[in-house]
Amino acid sequence: MKIVFMGTPDFAVNVLQGLIDNYEVSLVVSQPDKMVGRHRELVNTPVKELAIKYNIDVFQPEKIKDNYKTILDYKPDLIITCAYGQIIPKELLDYPKYGCINVHASLLPKLRGGAPIHKALIDGYEKTGITIMYMDEKMDSGDIIKQEEVIIEDSDNLESLYNKLSLLGSKLLIDTLPSIIAGTNDRIKQDEKEVTYAFNIKREEERINFNLESRAIFNLVRGLSPIPAANALFDDKEMKIYNCTILDKKYSGQCGEIVDVIKTGIVVKTLDGAIVLGDIKPFGKKRMDSYSFVNGIGKDKIIGKVFE
Repeated sequence: MKIVFMGTPDFAVNVLQGLIDNYEVSLVVSQPDKMVGRHRELVNTPVKELAIKYNIDVFQPEKIKDNYKTILDYKPDLIITCAYGQIIPKELLDYPKYGCINVHASLLPKLRGGAPIHKALIDGYEKTGITIMYMDEKMDSGDIIKQEEVIIEDSDNLESLYNKLSLLGSKLLIDTLPSIIAGTNDRIKQDEKEVTYAFNIKREEERINFNLESRAIFNLVRGLSPIPAANALFDDKEMKIYNCTILDKKYSGQCGEIVDVIKTGIVVKTLDGAIVLGDIKPFGKKRMDSYSFVNGIGKDKIIGKVFE
């Protein structure tokens, strides 16, 4: 059986590794490599790196909708996608004998789109999971084959939930593939009335609004940590905030005002209470805990300042 795998980021690496360990992968398709860092070095995508390790052919079209013939030349019996990053053209969807299967990081029809892990945290979901599904021409709207849940803990952030779901995606795909190949799998239509979306995070969505309740701010911070990290303006300069805790205590003052400094960090007033900032990255400085930041400035000089 000829399998083509399509994926790009770290999230898809575990899924590809599981496939390699259990099946023969004929071709890996990934997004084009990008220039990164101060010296603008061309860096392979994580999925491409794994493919190279196992001497698997790699194809990286700029626009898959205009350049997919190479994939058809491999005559795939099954195409599996995971966080590939482009819309798959109908000609590819219709070609494989066993279909075109996607590993999606949510419990569809909830959180269709490119940022389901971010949004599950930011929007305060109590659980999320992995969906193995057939692909169709609309975004994440195909029939569901198999799902498995993951409980979202208060201790989870983007990184930890990302890792949990990546490992689960690999396991669930391998568990499900035999039934797909045998034609005995479930095929469940998605309920369009239950659809929610998780579009890619925009730059302006990373800014903290301290006029919100503490829980909403807490969810935003962990939903963006460690990369790209939520931010706020401090003395007109961007400060990244990597983690925070909710403080069940009332303070007078305006939302966003630094109202206290305690041993665990800077206390900032919110709509319904306060949060304590944990690790931060002031503009032009390295990541540090917020209490250390105060020690460098002085408690008297920081209390009363307002985040924007």
